[in-house]
Amino acid sequence: MRKPILTLLFVAFTLFGNAKEGMWIPALLKAVEGDMQSYGLKLTAEDIYSINQSSLKDAIVHFGGGCTAEVISTQGLILTNHHCGYGQIQSHSSLENDYLTDGFWAMSRSEELKNPGLTATFIVEIRDVTAAVLKGATLNMAEADRNKLIEENSAKLEGEVSTDSHYEAKVRPFYYGNEFYMIITETYEDVRLVGAPPSSIGKFGGDTDNWIWPRHTGDFSIFRIYAAKDGHPAEPSDDNVPLTPKHSLEINLDGVEEGDFTMVYGFPGRTEQYLSSYAVDYVMNKSNPARIEMRTASLGVIDDAMERSDKIRIQYAAKQSRISNAWKKWIGQNFGLNRLKALDEKVAFEKEFRAKVNEEGLRKEYGTVLNNMKGLYNEIEPYNLARDYFIEYVFYGPEFVRYANRFSSVVDQYDDIVANGKLDDELDKLKRATESHFKNYNRTVDQKIFEALTPIYKKGVQDNFEPNMLAAGLNAKFKGNVNYLGNVIYNKSLFVDQEKMDALLSNFSAGSIKKIAKDPAFRLMKDFFSGYYDKIRPKYNDLQSQINLNMRDYMRGLRELFPQKASWADANSTLRLTYGKAEGSEPLDAVIYRYYTTLDGAIAKYIPDSKDFDLPEKLIELWELGDYGQYAHDGEMRVCFTGSNHTSGGNSGSPCLNGFGQLVGLNFDRSWESTMSDIRFAPELCRNIMVDIRYVLFIVDKFAGATHLIDEMELVRNPQEVEPDPMADPVMQSLNR
Repeated sequence: MRKPILTLLFVAFTLFGNAKEGMWIPALLKAVEGDMQSYGLKLTAEDIYSINQSSLKDAIVHFGGGCTAEVISTQGLILTNHHCGYGQIQSHSSLENDYLTDGFWAMSRSEELKNPGLTATFIVEIRDVTAAVLKGATLNMAEADRNKLIEENSAKLEGEVSTDSHYEAKVRPFYYGNEFYMIITETYEDVRLVGAPPSSIGKFGGDTDNWIWPRHTGDFSIFRIYAAKDGHPAEPSDDNVPLTPKHSLEINLDGVEEGDFTMVYGFPGRTEQYLSSYAVDYVMNKSNPARIEMRTASLGVIDDAMERSDKIRIQYAAKQSRISNAWKKWIGQNFGLNRLKALDEKVAFEKEFRAKVNEEGLRKEYGTVLNNMKGLYNEIEPYNLARDYFIEYVFYGPEFVRYANRFSSVVDQYDDIVANGKLDDELDKLKRATESHFKNYNRTVDQKIFEALTPIYKKGVQDNFEPNMLAAGLNAKFKGNVNYLGNVIYNKSLFVDQEKMDALLSNFSAGSIKKIAKDPAFRLMKDFFSGYYDKIRPKYNDLQSQINLNMRDYMRGLRELFPQKASWADANSTLRLTYGKAEGSEPLDAVIYRYYTTLDGAIAKYIPDSKDFDLPEKLIELWELGDYGQYAHDGEMRVCFTGSNHTSGGNSGSPCLNGFGQLVGLNFDRSWESTMSDIRFAPELCRNIMVDIRYVLFIVDKFAGATHLIDEMELVRNPQEVEPDPMADPVMQSLNR
């Protein structure tokens, strides 16, 4: 039997023909350093990632756990997307101070706005701990025993780091559990809003242009990290000072030309390049259609309400954005996967895999994995689909469900909470949750969402998975009428009425527990969660665990038999680097996209008072004057550009760097043809979309007048090529003697 041995050099050799695809672990960049340099990188792998000296990694921030940001000054200033900071911008907005519409700019440090709960995390080290994590594991041990061993070994490794410092450590699996890396991090908790353009710049194009090229969106916002005076993380406090970072990025004013090397450094969320055909079939034909239908219904309600009321527009802005982003992506993903016949490709490759397994005499190791997964996916489908519907309904549907769930612990554990003297603390938490919930809540909108989604949910899941109140209870008490049930909840429940809830929390007693337990909204929430945890989750977890086991074997087989197809690990929200070029595309017959857009194009799209295509008067005035300052490119104001960098969700806010490691753009989206790239990356089609950094600077400086922020940054130009002096040559000097 041939052992699955892959040397680093062999892996590197297989990468060269496929350089544009992949999200590389920074600690392993030495393997692709030569290829990156052939593309135009002027740095070394050590310049990008180092644990011995300051490197580019020390300027990359995991922003709020879901986006990326980058350090752009020696005083802790960080840059991310407008949509990444949208929740914070909205939380500080009101009808009196409508920062969503008007933008926000702190003209002094004292005006910068605190954001409780927002974090900024730096990577200290990425350490290969595979051998230590798998110490004691054998190929034949039971999966439960293996998982327990991995958990114990990982906890020991993490504890060795976390107990001796203010750093945190987390062991993460890669390649479906064939390798393990420990990510050591440093997290700052005082992150303040410094600047954000109006939504007519930061969200220009809105849902219409989302996932679309050409694009003209100034999708950026600026924050600042604060620390204790010793530079260590600290809770938000007026005593904190701006962080002095280990590294801050230079900002290049010359931009990029077509074909220039680009790299994107950040925290891509999740890719699934190695899924089996059975998994892809489920995504395309079951999961995506179900989730699209649910979100189409809720967006119909929310969009209509936001059009009718400025107050609701502010309240629901972040929610609408959160729901619509994935909704449009799933639509594009299905379009792209069907167009590229991705399912047929998977089936054909699996046939090739089976043949290779037989040819190499590895039937014992890999001969059954695909057939195993076929059976498992058939068995898990109803549970998987019920889980999808549960997530869409409970976490993206009627808000009273999520709010009511906040009261579960006090209802379920009331006697223990009282006995331990913790009732006041618990009530304080619930009062804060109540204030936060109702600040951005409209009962009428929520009821319409309930009435729109509940019939879709009932139609989509098997009867035995339905919550009792939507199954037997609905038929018995409400004659099968969803709207009647809705009227009962929205007319009688505590959880849709702030006055009633405030009164209850102010005079809380044992009787309050009984009142909550009988509340129709609370009962429906309990039915949803108990149904999920009792009927769906156990079987789903069991079957998914078996799928994961087979995927681990399948992944090991891919790396052994097809190393060129399995050279990089799927994204999992850990720090990665992807590289390519600034380039346009030809996605459709007779369609040729240039690689950049200009402010001229934004003006051409301008529709006064339009939700998606309005523009501020001052920006139009600057365009009319051509007043672009040092940020112009041959007299134009470039806005966005595209590249062939392989990105995903989580790369929002990631810096786009040139060959010198200088900031040239801010990643914020992918093209419509790229929405399927989490599953199937097509280098000829897939393009990531970035804001030209000069447009960011132009908005900060010329539009907002926040020149003090520009003064913090280090702005540079491309190094000038110096013509060699022929007279400096010794031969020429001798001829002139």
